[in-house]
Amino acid sequence: MNTSNELQNEPNPLSTGRALTQLVIAMVRTGVVGYGGGPSIIPLVRHEAVVRYRWISDDEFAEILALANTLPGPIATKMAAYLGYRLKGMLGAVIGILAHILPTTLAMVLLLGILMRLSGEKAVKGMIAAVNPVIVAMLAGMTYDFARKSYKGLGKWIALLCGVVAFVLLEIVHVPTAIVVLLYLAYGAGHLFLVSWVRSRMRKTKGDA
Repeated sequence: MNTSNELQNEPNPLSTGRALTQLVIAMVRTGVVGYGGGPSIIPLVRHEAVVRYRWISDDEFAEILALANTLPGPIATKMAAYLGYRLKGMLGAVIGILAHILPTTLAMVLLLGILMRLSGEKAVKGMIAAVNPVIVAMLAGMTYDFARKSYKGLGKWIALLCGVVAFVLLEIVHVPTAIVVLLYLAYGAGHLFLVSWVRSRMRKTKGDA
């Protein structure tokens, strides 16, 4: 089991061959193991990129995830494309997308008849039902990590307020997710600018004194 300290390690520089090999293995693994759509794959991608191979930091993953949510298209392919591009440019982006979607696409084409026949079987339904709690637990774990970082960065009350406001906007007012993400990105930029400005003024005041 990896510790939280491993999540804070700096990304590793890699040779082209090794980077592409790791990328293919990671994207095939997330594409094949992932079940339940984009949100369920996010913790798997995070584990590969942050914990296992340390291509990026945990904070950068959160920023990438926020930006990816504002763009159209499946979240998993956007993450695969970015990680590949981050590692080895356009070649990496293409390989990342293909490695993520190609194995499952081929499997669906080859096994479609079998899946259609077994989809109504009790055993298959039981297997699918057993997977759902695992997905919930993985998403909950990732949410906890992000919430903990928000608590440390913003403070308890501001982090709690941001969470409540986001819940109201998404679940009660039904504001589109992309708009909520953009609003919070704008708030984060403003918050960072304000904190930097206040600290700069304080340092200047102490220097004058």
